[in-house]
Amino acid sequence: MSKRGTYESKTEELLLPIVEKFGVEIYDVEYVKEGSDWYLRAYIDKPGGVNINDCENVSRALSDEMDKEDFIEDAYILEVSSPGLGRTLKKDRHLEKSIGEEVEIRTYKPIDKQKEFQGILKSFDAQNITIAMDEEEKVFARTDIALIRLALNF
Repeated sequence: MSKRGTYESKTEELLLPIVEKFGVEIYDVEYVKEGSDWYLRAYIDKPGGVNINDCENVSRALSDEMDKEDFIEDAYILEVSSPGLGRTLKKDRHLEKSIGEEVEIRTYKPIDKQKEFQGILKSFDAQNITIAMDEEEKVFARTDIALIRLALNF
């Protein structure tokens, strides 16, 4: 496992009892470099959405645990937030919760001369994701998908 994967996995382990205590769930954890800074981001969620108090409570508790464990050698910025309305669907559990929702898919290479698609998420498996678009179903190989997220319609 990569250093990044190890950090994300270990953070998720520390986060699990914290989110249970505060009645929220882990949506995702990511360790990324943006510019010259490293960010450790924990995304939390609950039915009806999280609020600032949820984020603050989890952030303080996680920060204390991260200080105790001290397993990340680089300086980093800790952020705890909601995954947002246009949340990225990275994991199978994200896709499962989003069946029947409208999603946006971006592909690495053009398919039928386009790289962006929008439709209702119908199904998925280990290899493919299927969406309904204008009375037809379109199947995308997961390896062709650069990004899939919930659609933002205002």
